[in-house]
Amino acid sequence: MDEELRSLTERLRRESGGTPAFERLVATDDPDALAAVLTEPGQPLWARELAAFRLGLAGDQRAFESLVLLLNHRDPPRCASAAHALARLGDPRTARAAAALATNELRVAYALHPVRLLVDLRAPEAVPALITTLRRRLRPHDPYRRVALACVDGLGALGDDRARPVLNEALAHPALAEAAVRALGRIPAQR
Repeated sequence: MDEELRSLTERLRRESGGTPAFERLVATDDPDALAAVLTEPGQPLWARELAAFRLGLAGDQRAFESLVLLLNHRDPPRCASAAHALARLGDPRTARAAAALATNELRVAYALHPVRLLVDLRAPEAVPALITTLRRRLRPHDPYRRVALACVDGLGALGDDRARPVLNEALAHPALAEAAVRALGRIPAQR
């Protein structure tokens, strides 16, 4: 069993109280039954999350909207599981959605997992979105250092020369300087 699926299953078993409905969702191999959970009114959040996650791992595009909503949830474990499933879903809309969430200044408190997902996807949207998000985090007294650090690390992992200016700016921020040095070291030298 996928480690992320095991972790999600344990978390949602506790959240659901281990009900028979939960056990049915865990056991079913019917993608239509899982997809129905996403559209039926009155379904609890744990059921929607489990169904969307399992469909996402299976590459079923019907999970996309639910996973994007979960990627922007206030609960970090839900965001992490949604990012994991979206990375495996293979939906071409995923990078655009993650970039929109990562750069949404009104939801920056929940941008950590969209930033990490963009790095995992290595999509064309990733570098511009991470640059935008990091630049906004370089303001004095910004409370979202974990998001800024994820952007710095991600830009280093992506190794794109367009990140040099913002990474050089990050050198002036003590909480980011060491990571910025490492990230700049990962970008191939210009010729």
